[in-house]
Amino acid sequence: MKEVAKRIKELGLGDLVRVEWFDASIGKSLSGGLNGIDVPVVSWGVFLGVLGQKNKHIILAQNCFRYADGFCDIDYTAVPLAWTSNATVIAKAHFPLEEAKQLLNSFLVGGKRASANSKKQQRAVNHG
Repeated sequence: MKEVAKRIKELGLGDLVRVEWFDASIGKSLSGGLNGIDVPVVSWGVFLGVLGQKNKHIILAQNCFRYADGFCDIDYTAVPLAWTSNATVIAKAHFPLEEAKQLLNSFLVGGKRASANSKKQQRAVNHG
């Protein structure tokens, strides 16, 4: 876990990264089977930071929508830090810093979507 924490500290806002982690799978089986089997996952995206008060998550922007009227929205993945097994930089500063800050702001304002003109837009529901 110390090695993972070290790697995550090396990630910078706007870096294109690959994060390896374990999701949880909970299901039912007629035979009683195993519950709570971990499932290996690999996610790629633009690193926005490690956020969360109670449980820290690595936030990766995966799609950026820049609307004609100045609105910006993102699709993202939030990877629980405790479930992370590896984090690798694919490209440093892949996203220009100012644009990466806009993505982070768009994520932070939630349903109040940020725009170049401080206009508001209704929030689209992102997958989890």
